[in-house]
Amino acid sequence: MPEMNDIALLRQYAENNSEEAFAELATRHINLVYSVALRSVGNPHAAEEITQAVFIILAKKAQGLSQRTVLSGWLYQTTRLTAANFLRGEIRRQRREQEAYMQSLLNEPGPEIWPQIAPLLDAAMDRLGEKDRNAIVLRFFENRNLREVGLALGASEDAAKLRVNRALEKLRKFFTKRGVTLSGTVIAGAVSANSVQAAPVALAKSVTAVAIAKGAAAGSSTLTLIKGALKLMAWTKAKTAIVVGMGVLLAAGTTTVTVKEIQEHRRYPWQIEGFDSRVLDRQPPQVRILPSKLRYAARGTSDDRAGNTKLMGTGVSAETVVQVAYGFSSSVRTIVPAGFPQGKYDYIASLPNGNEKALQQEVRRMFGLVARHETRDTDLLLLNVRDPDAPGLKPSRGWNPQDGTSTNFRRGQWSCRHALLSMLADYLENSLGIPVVDKTGLTDRFDIDLKLNESNFQHPDPQNLKSAVLDQLGLELVPGREPIEMLVVEKAD
Repeated sequence: MPEMNDIALLRQYAENNSEEAFAELATRHINLVYSVALRSVGNPHAAEEITQAVFIILAKKAQGLSQRTVLSGWLYQTTRLTAANFLRGEIRRQRREQEAYMQSLLNEPGPEIWPQIAPLLDAAMDRLGEKDRNAIVLRFFENRNLREVGLALGASEDAAKLRVNRALEKLRKFFTKRGVTLSGTVIAGAVSANSVQAAPVALAKSVTAVAIAKGAAAGSSTLTLIKGALKLMAWTKAKTAIVVGMGVLLAAGTTTVTVKEIQEHRRYPWQIEGFDSRVLDRQPPQVRILPSKLRYAARGTSDDRAGNTKLMGTGVSAETVVQVAYGFSSSVRTIVPAGFPQGKYDYIASLPNGNEKALQQEVRRMFGLVARHETRDTDLLLLNVRDPDAPGLKPSRGWNPQDGTSTNFRRGQWSCRHALLSMLADYLENSLGIPVVDKTGLTDRFDIDLKLNESNFQHPDPQNLKSAVLDQLGLELVPGREPIEMLVVEKAD
């Protein structure tokens, strides 16, 4: 078969039911689809099922795709939507195993940069517009040159370069807000080298065989996945249409999306991935706590000129919402009642003043809970100096105080720059699940690199962590019991 572009192959399949044309499309794009699916769900078997579902959807929709469709971009977004539907289904029960697999992938030997980017990449891509996302997929996922990117986008090579650079800058800003500070060049190199990996050898053949039959031979779980993905794709189109003032009822394939279904997926303007104080500053006065549909947790505050503090967070636990409402920060020092609400929530309090009090009232209305600060004798760990000359405890040097402090998790290492030891105590407290009180008496700021021989360095083995703190930083953790402030949460009367 002569070399043909994607849309020509798709037309040949749609008009002549050409298995050869569809097989060529599957061969070209199977690695992209499989890699996006694997990053999304972290389970190779589930990624294969999602890949199969995506190509069945492509076969179903082949006739309706326009000549201007960038197929690799369409496949990328369809895979993301199908994976999102997968995670909402019955197989959600396997999520812990999937996350464990993803963690094992990130801990394999390889470049240091990719493990920082990989968990955030697809959420960052979701924030891009369609044209920017297509540009990134073509340039860095498929490693096309700028001329080819321009042709696919219907633009000149110079225009494609500008769009790629703007989209790359948006990704860089997204990563920076989440603590991953890298240049656009480094991000581009890491994505080009690592974003697409080879799918299992036999997958392309099996995908083609099932897809050209429009899923007739697919298993029941795959058919359920396809149905949900088509519905989600239809809702995404419906949401876009509503924004520009089009129809109330929209159909995609055989799936109809109603106003009720759209309202169930509604988000307020502040319910976005990540926290940006400018978003909070633009919100009208309101106090809300809502179930979250977001993947990543973020929270923060914004202070106006009069000193009033506004509060906002997304994708956080109910415990975090209560802590924010009552001006508390430690989960280890929070006592919650039986039957405490589960799940993730978004919250906002953007009144001219009194936001903590208002959020407390909303906590009571939403969860039926109240809280109080109380001092209690508690088992804890005391952080003391054992060896003041330990090599890992280095006074901070050459840091601009206006830059504040900086912390970073890397594979097997926790780093902190220009930090008080109270920050180390907070990290140890959260990792060990017991209050840690700084008794070192050291008030200087330090640069700390704590290396851990752990696969899960955010929740390491307690004994390994204590040994590393003693051996590298010269600090010991001694059991003790002291009165400390706790946040006691109770059911409202």
